Amino acid sequence: MPFSAELFLDPTTLALLAGVAFLAGFIDAIAGGGGLLTIPALLTAGLPPHLVLGTNKLCATFGSATASFTFFRRRLFSPGAWRHGLVATGIGATLGALFAHHLPASWLNQALPVIVFCCGLYMLLARTPTAVADADCRPAARRQWPQGLGLGFYDGVAGPGTGAFWTVSSLLLYPLDLLRASGVARSMNFVSNAAALTVFALHGQVAWLLGISMGLALMTGAYLGARAAIGGGARFIRPLFILMVMALTLRLVWQHWIGQA
Repeated sequence: MPFSAELFLDPTTLALLAGVAFLAGFIDAIAGGGGLLTIPALLTAGLPPHLVLGTNKLCATFGSATASFTFFRRRLFSPGAWRHGLVATGIGATLGALFAHHLPASWLNQALPVIVFCCGLYMLLARTPTAVADADCRPAARRQWPQGLGLGFYDGVAGPGTGAFWTVSSLLLYPLDLLRASGVARSMNFVSNAAALTVFALHGQVAWLLGISMGLALMTGAYLGARAAIGGGARFIRPLFILMVMALTLRLVWQHWIGQA
């Protein structure tokens, strides 16, 4: 029986999920990883996992489009220099979304909490590497292809933490500073979000009203979060963020693992 997204579009559900998206955007602008909140929130609201992935891609596309345009406008990202990575990311995300579409819903219900938990641990424990900035960096195509295909595929299948993985891997592979690596991450994230969204939309796995509402809330949160980051609020936000990720993950583990035992 096909799922009807309208069952979940009552005002209370919309308001709660938009609030989560606002918080995710706020935190994402400071510490990254907003998808670690939106995906488990959509799952705990009762949406089927495929619809969760598609709707989350719509929501995430709003934020990544805004961020990538900002970096491009400030000349911190050059599409020409990264054309191989952009193409590879689009291909990888398309293949990943097609793969996710054919996974059983029961498998996704059990896999997504594990993925979210592992990404949360990574963000808690990992340290961001540093690199010597090179404004004239011309990233090698032979590195862009495996990086784009791999991270694009992951973003198409699941997605939490993709922006952080792009930032860290770009710092390790190329002579970039953190600001330019973030520009690469946000731009590639936009491409993979848009490619995966197209696949999920073609298969009817997007709750459009919910995704647009959350996307607008996420953009607002990201704007305010960026202003808070300038004021030095990151050290207070990060512990709260990790705590919320772990709490939502435990709720999903209980719902889809222990509760079904």
